[in-house]
Amino acid sequence: MSLPLGARLLAAGFAGSGLVHLVRPQVFEPLMPAWVPARREVILGSGVAELACAVGLVVPRTRRAAGWASAALLLGVWPGNWQMALDSRRSSSPAFQAVAWGRLPLQVPMVRAAVAAARSAPRSASR
Repeated sequence: MSLPLGARLLAAGFAGSGLVHLVRPQVFEPLMPAWVPARREVILGSGVAELACAVGLVVPRTRRAAGWASAALLLGVWPGNWQMALDSRRSSSPAFQAVAWGRLPLQVPMVRAAVAAARSAPRSASR
């Protein structure tokens, strides 16, 4: 079964974002909520997780597990995205505020794409 378009876009997004997490983690440090311990390690770990999900989504044998892992990852970072949006109110940059608030509703179709990828994998591929 072919990978649905939404899942292809999700895999590409995870690949790009995961790479940035690993190559330029300092970009994400100001976005991390103050209550998160070991921020740099969390950023690097989430980059590895995003890359693993991206690869897993495009490989039919791992697509089911990667789809569910992708949905879990997206739901796991959602509170941080909310915190970033709330914190953006103190920023003088309208562009940063727009991005911070604009990404929140994007989480919904991303989670749906992850679930669709999980469901599109042949049952025998996950065994």
